[in-house]
Amino acid sequence: MTVDTDNHLIWLISECFRNTLRHLIRIEPVLDHVTFLSREQKERIMTKARNDGNPEAVNIFIDIIVSGPRPPGWSREFMDALSSAGCTYAAQIVDTEKLPTPSLQAENDYCIQLITILSPSLLKMKTTEVCDVCYQSELITEDDRENILAATANHGSKAGARILLDRIVMKPPGWFSTFLDVLRQTDHPHLVEELTGAKNGLDTEASTEKGSSSGESGGEQEEWKEEGKDKQQEEEEQREKAQKEEEEKKEEAQRRGQAPILENSVDTSDVDLYTAEGDPLEGHFTETEHPGSAVCGEEGAAATAVAVVDPLTLRPEQLTVAQPALEGHNIIVSMPTGSGKTRIAVYVAKQHLDQRRQQGVPAKVMVIVNKVVLVEQHFRKEFGKFLRHEYRLEQTSGFTPNKQAFANTVAEHDVIICTAQILLNALLDPEDGISLSDITLLVIDECHHTKKGDVYQQIMDLYLSDKLDNIKKRKAGQDEKPLPQILGLTASVGVGKTSKQNKAQEHILRICASLDASALMTAPLGENSRNEQLLMAKRRTQDPFGDVLRSLMTRIQEHAQLSPTVAMGTQRYEQWVVEEEKRAACKDDQRRRVCAEHLRQYNEAVIQSNSIRMCDAYRLLLSFYRQEDRKKQDIMLQTDTDKFLFKLFNDNVRKLEELSKKPECENNVLSMLRTTILKMFSEQDEVRGIIFTETRLSAKALHSWVQENGKFDDVNVRSSYLIGAGDQSAVKPMTASEQRDVLRKFNSGEINLLIATTVAEEGLDIERCNVVIRYCLVTSEIAMIQARGRGRAEGSSYIVIGVEGSGVAEREWLNKQREDLMKRAIGAIQQMSKETYNRQVMSHQMEGRLEKKVRRKRSEARGRRRVEPSALKFRCRGCKVVVCGGEDIEVIEDAHHVNLSAGFRAKFKENTKSSRSGMNAHCEAEKYISCQGCGQFWGPVMNHRQLPCPCLNIRGFVVLHGDTEGTFESWNNLNVDFPDFDFYSHASQFVFEDEEDT
Repeated sequence: MTVDTDNHLIWLISECFRNTLRHLIRIEPVLDHVTFLSREQKERIMTKARNDGNPEAVNIFIDIIVSGPRPPGWSREFMDALSSAGCTYAAQIVDTEKLPTPSLQAENDYCIQLITILSPSLLKMKTTEVCDVCYQSELITEDDRENILAATANHGSKAGARILLDRIVMKPPGWFSTFLDVLRQTDHPHLVEELTGAKNGLDTEASTEKGSSSGESGGEQEEWKEEGKDKQQEEEEQREKAQKEEEEKKEEAQRRGQAPILENSVDTSDVDLYTAEGDPLEGHFTETEHPGSAVCGEEGAAATAVAVVDPLTLRPEQLTVAQPALEGHNIIVSMPTGSGKTRIAVYVAKQHLDQRRQQGVPAKVMVIVNKVVLVEQHFRKEFGKFLRHEYRLEQTSGFTPNKQAFANTVAEHDVIICTAQILLNALLDPEDGISLSDITLLVIDECHHTKKGDVYQQIMDLYLSDKLDNIKKRKAGQDEKPLPQILGLTASVGVGKTSKQNKAQEHILRICASLDASALMTAPLGENSRNEQLLMAKRRTQDPFGDVLRSLMTRIQEHAQLSPTVAMGTQRYEQWVVEEEKRAACKDDQRRRVCAEHLRQYNEAVIQSNSIRMCDAYRLLLSFYRQEDRKKQDIMLQTDTDKFLFKLFNDNVRKLEELSKKPECENNVLSMLRTTILKMFSEQDEVRGIIFTETRLSAKALHSWVQENGKFDDVNVRSSYLIGAGDQSAVKPMTASEQRDVLRKFNSGEINLLIATTVAEEGLDIERCNVVIRYCLVTSEIAMIQARGRGRAEGSSYIVIGVEGSGVAEREWLNKQREDLMKRAIGAIQQMSKETYNRQVMSHQMEGRLEKKVRRKRSEARGRRRVEPSALKFRCRGCKVVVCGGEDIEVIEDAHHVNLSAGFRAKFKENTKSSRSGMNAHCEAEKYISCQGCGQFWGPVMNHRQLPCPCLNIRGFVVLHGDTEGTFESWNNLNVDFPDFDFYSHASQFVFEDEEDT
């Protein structure tokens, strides 16, 4: 290799060919031949490969080389390592003397795409025979051959074939012809025919051989070859000319503000032969020759089989909305669900990255979301699809396998997609954090959440503080701190809780101020021809099941001397009874506290009876009392209140069971839902529907109702449910993985009816939905707009079902009024002069900064009054036992509060998961601890570095501080700094005790 300096090679691998090398270098064998890296550096690279794949590991490899230090002779060793590891094409690319011509590279790309397209057929090859001949033809290395044969022996022929295809496409141009020869030698004429388009696999070379056998003279053959050379040279010149014309077209498109259009290419974003991950791409393709190119021979045959796909372009109305962002301004994009807001963000991000690359300045795009499941969705479906082949992307959330420091992730990638909390934590981290100056474009999804107290608002508070400081620095002639461009996305900014236009405008302007938006961009999109219905069922004239429940609740209220001021069977009643339970726990009034817990269950049963089946309400109560009975049996203790409550239920359980089986007493609204579903699925050929309901319990109950009703099978209804991942409910939450699996099945059609809580209203990419039903659900205008927008298909139906007098119809009308109010307010804001708009935005920003200063002063005052851990006592919420002091509690990783003291250990009972099935649905640990005296749940047992640690759930305790008592929902609400966990001390004690026992 001849280069002027090592710096030239650095430039080639880091700037020119990085993305290509990511797919051509096989990192593991290359590292085997590299000696200029330390063992720690190699281990870091291999860890990245195991966690995030080969391309990301190559990124790290290149970054380490670029950052140095590099010993003398490293460049020659680097080139030799590539060649020795079988990465010969990668070696050619960085050796500029051997670099293939652009036309040859383009032709090679077509061959790779063709292998990708036809891989379903190619995987049926006789892998062992093909592998041996490929090795003899030097298409694969000896290591490759061993790996292919091992995969074939252990996992079957297709597994080996997949690795073989992965290896051959990494070879320099010319491999395609050799591979065709291999297929002929191994008796695969049908594959040759598919790859070349020539019948029976006949080609130029085969025709030549046939002519020779018919008696052509040697002179004639030589003459034919010379003519072929002239023709090939002529075609080469034509290809180069066509390529030059194509590049000029792309440059012209860029000058017009459009993305370059690749007219004939295959979108292989979901399949990557270089990493051998995923299934091969399947689809329908056309035989379309590359414009202006006259490729010939077998490589040319490959180039003709390509697909026409849509490039990254925007519709005219989208481009109009995006224009201020393309010019570098901060904006909010407010467009309906399904109108392409995310595509606008991807387009803006790509233009931002491209322009800064051309200018030679660094670029960093950060995309933040408010749900974990959205991280992978944006990474896979939008940003990854269009950007990953040109830029380095990474996704980060609490559920991603990459656990390296976030600052390293930011430094090593061009585009980072993460939850907002992860970014905020990094911005506040004084040691390993990052700065807003490290980001050049910040995309905020569902930006209407940027309001007081929200994570988005906390991030933007930091931004606005820096912005206002920059104004002072500008006046003083000082250097300003670089700040990122802001792009906010939302389907609805809402109006707050007002019914007046001036207040609505103020609400929207506050959001604009929080995001420092110079404009609020909307598009006059045509509405889908949506069928909207409001269906209200009449109330039941007879409700014997509900009457029994309400009579039992009345008797419990009398026993506990509770006097509610709200109606039973409502969310307001639940809020009231939750507050009563907290007050009773603080006063150690166990009679009221336990009665309040039971009343909450009865209230939920009344709600279920009014909206779902009576049998679901009955099962809910039966399950609760069985769990309570097991808990009391474990501790062999029942108070007088326990005896009263159990006797009351047991005396009426038979009556409740009988009444729950009377179909004539079922509620009318469920019958209306059944009729609606059956009508939709019987009248339309293909239905994809979503039912939104209020609680997790109702979502699961409705799913069971569909599963148990044979009439739904007759119209081919296939249902599942989708609920949130938080742990604030008695129902076990869904993990992000479970949510993704359900959405995948729904989008593929395996499920055609999704029953969901409001978690599915916002952000999630739910495709091809043509029926949206809001069932007994009362929410805001933003939620209504989000839910309605899920019906993206033309002619979709949006149906609201409720009970007369329940407030559902009234709230739906109010939401529509607020939607109209929001449109008028946005229109008024867009009509403001620039001076008026900027003045009002700045005013709100100054007010926000003053509010922040007031909050900080209050926080500092609270900090000065921080309580010492030793001043606190923790009492069991279920009884009077004081279980520990604050000095016994330690914190693991700033999150888990544990107590390993001997005194505490003597006061709890350890339970296995099977013995407490259903007791605490949100907890996934195998073991739990509970009070020995009353059975109150105290928390899970976690294993920290193999050491079992009882982890305390603060909701299981009452906190005592002097004469004051209180209950808390979170440890963050306690103004106390507990010490970090002393692992060495506890582990030593644990080992010592174990040795004594033995």
